[in-house]
Amino acid sequence: MNEFSLYAVLIVGLLSGVHCLGMCGSIVGIFTAQLPQTGGRWPYHLAYSLGRVGSYAVAGALVGAIGQAGMLLRDQVPVQHLLFALSSLMLVALGLYLAGLSGAVRQIERLGGALWQRLKPYTGRFLPVNTVPRALALGALWGWLPCGLVYSVLVTALASGDAAQGAAVMAAFGLGTLPNLLAIGLFWERLRHWVQSPQVRRFAGLVVASFGIYGLVKVGYTFAMHGWAGSCHVPA
Repeated sequence: MNEFSLYAVLIVGLLSGVHCLGMCGSIVGIFTAQLPQTGGRWPYHLAYSLGRVGSYAVAGALVGAIGQAGMLLRDQVPVQHLLFALSSLMLVALGLYLAGLSGAVRQIERLGGALWQRLKPYTGRFLPVNTVPRALALGALWGWLPCGLVYSVLVTALASGDAAQGAAVMAAFGLGTLPNLLAIGLFWERLRHWVQSPQVRRFAGLVVASFGIYGLVKVGYTFAMHGWAGSCHVPA
């Protein structure tokens, strides 16, 4: 895993506000309504988001470990090339989704439905959110909410072929979403119309898709130069 991948998923997280507002805006609104009316609210929103980022890192470690097991077959099967190409294709699909040009990413949200149905009942244990630890725990649970955006980035964590790197990928992505979720929680009504504008959506989507296109060009070049034996993580 090179630094470009970490920077890419960080920027993807930053540009995902157009998705976060639609997907998580109502959830954050409900969360905000549960908060104590006295004192500042930002510690609760920060704890909630850190809990969510922690869950993303755990998921990244799990799929990274699965990818690492697959890499053991690299002498027989071009696993690393295929996973990196798949992660790049997912970034392109994600960019088209953010730009409002395709809804294909939404189809993969069904994959996490069964797990979420098992976790969802536990969220009630931390409502109302009257302490920071409760906000942290609730965020950790809501981090497993089915989300095509998260699942798209998980493919990149899978392609990293390492549990620690997979966790780093998802942590970087989660930290990228942090400003969005904090801003939505504190300034929801003010941001909604700006983030949902077609121009903002298209710009964000095209930038994300460009990362995927870069990845496809990179793996294609590496395959052309080195064949199946080469590493797809060559220097940029």
